[in-house]
Amino acid sequence: MDIEDAIRLNASAVAVQVFIGGEFETKSVHNMTRLVDMGQKYGIAVLGVTAVGRELVRDAKYMRLACRICAELGATFVKTYYVEPDFETVTASCPVPIVIAGGKKIPELDALKMAYNAIQQGACGVDMGRNIFQAESPSAMIQAVRMVVHKNMKPEQAYEFYTQAIKKHKKE
Repeated sequence: MDIEDAIRLNASAVAVQVFIGGEFETKSVHNMTRLVDMGQKYGIAVLGVTAVGRELVRDAKYMRLACRICAELGATFVKTYYVEPDFETVTASCPVPIVIAGGKKIPELDALKMAYNAIQQGACGVDMGRNIFQAESPSAMIQAVRMVVHKNMKPEQAYEFYTQAIKKHKKE
């Protein structure tokens, strides 16, 4: 998308994937730096998204490097995967806020635990797609995730809310 299209849409931010260590690293880094330059010119934030190819290891060492590179090249904030162990070293080493990707579909309680752990270890938010929209009740799941992220609710409590919301909806 062109930056002018983002402006016409009144976008608050734009996103770009960066393949650190991957086949298209150079091209993706150039894409990001150009987007950062345009975003700064027009006051639009840039989300650097760490893309992990099949040949790369999803561990804290890789995520620290990829997130730090995105931040140092000008990303306003970074989206990456939650990894165990040592995710707190990823957030501690990155000078801009980190949002975690939801990843593949996992059971709802596990998704809430992942969100909770990420926030406790320094992430500022979560970006969940399929773990919300493929849940039995997407509206209840998004509320449960919100409780974990914004209200510091324990995952088990948020899951209880989620299951009760489903039961209530079935009665109606």
